[in-house]
Amino acid sequence: MTLIHAFEMLPDPPTSVPDVVAVFGADATLRSWSMLALSACGDATQFDGETTKWSDLRDDLATASLFDMGGGKRTIMVRNADKFVSDHRPEIEKYLAKPGSASRLILDLESLASNTKIYKAILKDQMLVACGNTTDAKSGVTAATRRKFLTGYVAKRYKTKIDKTAADALHEMLGDEIGMMDTEIAKLALYIDPGGKIDEALVRDVVAGWQGKTVWQITDAIAAGDAAEAIRQLDKLLSGGQRAIALLPQIAWSLRRLGMATAIVEQRERSGRRIQLEDALASAGCRRPSEIQQAKKQLIGLGRGRARQLLPWLLDADLRLKGTHSAEGRDRFLLEQLVLKMAKTKA
Repeated sequence: MTLIHAFEMLPDPPTSVPDVVAVFGADATLRSWSMLALSACGDATQFDGETTKWSDLRDDLATASLFDMGGGKRTIMVRNADKFVSDHRPEIEKYLAKPGSASRLILDLESLASNTKIYKAILKDQMLVACGNTTDAKSGVTAATRRKFLTGYVAKRYKTKIDKTAADALHEMLGDEIGMMDTEIAKLALYIDPGGKIDEALVRDVVAGWQGKTVWQITDAIAAGDAAEAIRQLDKLLSGGQRAIALLPQIAWSLRRLGMATAIVEQRERSGRRIQLEDALASAGCRRPSEIQQAKKQLIGLGRGRARQLLPWLLDADLRLKGTHSAEGRDRFLLEQLVLKMAKTKA
């Protein structure tokens, strides 16, 4: 029947929910909000997918609500349903062929492969709600859709408004997780009057705090080739509870602009034209004169050899943190390895 992303579904929940819904994706906050929105009306019962058996659900699915006199369906929600689906795939496939009409089944899944019979059956006749947070145009996650979701749906939760640049800054500093950005928006709302607007300056001042200052110290140490100091400051953040996947975007934010400026300079040189370093940094996103001068100092400290490697190094680290090095321990090792590589001075 439909595949919709939570960014689109949550601001305007459907008035009619089908008999079976699979809410799937890596972002636990989006999944939780989606489950609540889809079960907002009528009687709802939750089951733990780690321990529930199909036999536990069978009778409940066939039982209509005793409390909704308006004829609404009862909602059966299976939380953390990955194991449940894996253990009871044949039973679920059979149920999907002819769902009951007494109750509605909602499955909460971290992942659901598109080549499975369950995915295809739900896509054909029921509803899939994607809750991924990583940029992927095919699944409906772009910079524009994330920005619209933050400035619209999330801002309204706290009776505030958010600048587009402020929403982008939150993503740059905190990474992809919607729950982390939601928490920070709730905190930022306390700094302004009800109905006021959160701007980029407030985000960078409040969200950064000591952690933001430490991130700047890391990038300064990297530019200076001081690997020991960079690792020391990184350890402060990791020991303070920051996750590697959330730290990488914060560290990469300024370094990416240095890499882009270097690419602009080299592209101009290949075409036989020269460009002032200040102009290249402005084109790469540096705005204020003081910001440009600080970036220029860092770029000179890096040297062209390291500077031209920044973009491929950061991209490789981002892909690995979301794949082969996503496990706890391996993520820290990768981030430390990246910082050491970037901070290494020329022999």
